Amino acid sequence: MSEDRFSGGPVSADRGRAAPAIYAGLLSLVVLGLSGAVGLALMQPWLFPSLGPTVMLFFQSPGQPASRPLNAAVGHLIGIAVGIACFAAFGLAGQPPAPVGGLTAGYVAAGALSVALTTAILSLLKLPHPPAGATTLIVSLGILTAPAELLSMAAAVLLVTAAGWALNRVLLGRRIRD
Repeated sequence: MSEDRFSGGPVSADRGRAAPAIYAGLLSLVVLGLSGAVGLALMQPWLFPSLGPTVMLFFQSPGQPASRPLNAAVGHLIGIAVGIACFAAFGLAGQPPAPVGGLTAGYVAAGALSVALTTAILSLLKLPHPPAGATTLIVSLGILTAPAELLSMAAAVLLVTAAGWALNRVLLGRRIRD
């Protein structure tokens, strides 16, 4: 018998892998489904690529520093802000997004710098959250840059973070480090 990393109690070898996998998969489906449903209702991008690894962290590794709600919220919000700053600093407004118009030197510089700055800021704050690197690229590469899109991204991050924290807290029956 081994010890379940979620409950701390003993589990059989068969259940040892299945229970956490079902837990993580089902809750990822629920939280991303919720965010997507809000996006459909509002016709805004409430579901974007960097939310996937965020919910995976929440439900696969709830005790890790990168999985903390504060790390997730601050990480993505800093990623959005830094992405906006780099997008503007390299004069990319008015150009088609990199995936549509092609990668240019400006997009390469904005993308690389946005990830570097986001990484440095989160490291200085001791709030690691690697999925924030994808968020800053989404913005600095021009994929989502309109004010309504950026607001939707920020709101989706807060919704997913709150839902992930609440579900872990209720379902795991113990306090997850906030």
